[in-house]
Amino acid sequence: MSSLFAPYFQSEPVDPQALDAARPQRLPGPVGVLLVNLGTPDHATAASIRRYLSEFLSDSRVIEIPQWLWQIILQGFILTRRPRKLAPRYQEIWMDEGSPLLVYSRAQARGVQQALDEAGMAVRVELGMRYGNPSIASAMDALRAQGCERILTVPMYPQYAASTTATAVDQVAAVAARLRNQPELRFIKRFHTDQAYIQALAGQVQAHWQTHGRPQKLLLSFHGLPRRVVLLGDPYYRDCMETAAHLRQALGADGGLVEVAFQSRFGAEKWLEPYTLPTLQAWASQGITRVDVMCPGFLADCLETLEEIQQQCRDAFMQAGGERFEYLPCLNDDPAWISGFTRLIVRNLGGWLEPSSV
Repeated sequence: MSSLFAPYFQSEPVDPQALDAARPQRLPGPVGVLLVNLGTPDHATAASIRRYLSEFLSDSRVIEIPQWLWQIILQGFILTRRPRKLAPRYQEIWMDEGSPLLVYSRAQARGVQQALDEAGMAVRVELGMRYGNPSIASAMDALRAQGCERILTVPMYPQYAASTTATAVDQVAAVAARLRNQPELRFIKRFHTDQAYIQALAGQVQAHWQTHGRPQKLLLSFHGLPRRVVLLGDPYYRDCMETAAHLRQALGADGGLVEVAFQSRFGAEKWLEPYTLPTLQAWASQGITRVDVMCPGFLADCLETLEEIQQQCRDAFMQAGGERFEYLPCLNDDPAWISGFTRLIVRNLGGWLEPSSV
């Protein structure tokens, strides 16, 4: 027998004590909950933004063109210019604790953990970002270090899309694929019509209107996708429209004020329509002077909401003849949402935990 293969075929004496010592413990440890959001640069600098965009835009789920061609465009053109343009925009929205998306995502994770602790439930919550830090791998490591043999992954995207939810699931599976002793895994696919989510949105709208009065239109601005991917079978557009329908119903007689548009178009191809900014400009030119805008597809405020909507879209609406533009923040750390989010998570832990009054 060749000495190359001898170690795999030679019979060696078995030491029972050594095998017993190497055997992993099977303790009834806590259940893990992995919250996953998109991600953010670590700092509001061109260098940090470049690193983030390189990872984000290299995902074939996000940019669905041949990678050899796309990498030429990305590395040769986009990453040499766009980070410098984005840096001032990030700096305008940056908080003392960091990126708003990271700050509010962490607040949601802490809020859910506190609610579970108060209910006496053996659950550990960690936050991971699909791109950037804290990474999904580091969050899974943290859960496993706390004894979590079962992990529920909760992508923080109410509406399912392959470029958001699916790529988060892909990354969790890729991390698990490198493990010899894998945890048991579950995933929440979507919660776009979940009662807790819809009621939190409706409550936010109604509270705003009680203080500021009703607008002529309430625009729900969802992140856009190329029309092509929806025609190929992505359910995202349907999910967005179902969210809008449920919110209209929750608002009762005021539901007729709700309209839908799509933002953040990128590239030359046609995306989901109507587009947010042109819609607002058209409304102003038609004599609609007061609008409210909210972004139900984002659980935490970020560049796309605070800069694109609250600043760019507001300026465009006002310049086109509008008189009053109100942006309603994302759910962020809203206590009603934290409570509802916790209940949603607990329902998806069924069979892993005893029923709870959360």
